[in-house]
Amino acid sequence: MGLVFFGLTLDTISQNRANLFKQIHQIVFHGNGGYDWHTVYNMPIWLRRFTFNELKKHYDDEKSAIENKGKPGSKTVIDSDGKVKLPELLQNKTSPPTHSPPTFTPTKRPITYK
Repeated sequence: MGLVFFGLTLDTISQNRANLFKQIHQIVFHGNGGYDWHTVYNMPIWLRRFTFNELKKHYDDEKSAIENKGKPGSKTVIDSDGKVKLPELLQNKTSPPTHSPPTFTPTKRPITYK
């Protein structure tokens, strides 16, 4: 049967080692330069797993947002012609309000200083 040390056997050591290096590679590659190999390798296991799961969740959310982008219920600000659509708040207004500059009304008598 081989040596058993906390669940490791000769049959599973190579697979566990490959999984470790794949996880390190995924964090370094998809971390966009935020991690180097030695830092990730020396991370505590709980922190490396947390980091890996957070990166995975981020990219899964990004993937689902891209997939849901073209669905009928989603709203975009760019129409099919590539022009930016006005928000609903601004669609009813025909022209921007014009503000006239304040008018100067002179005083009836000059101000004198003592």
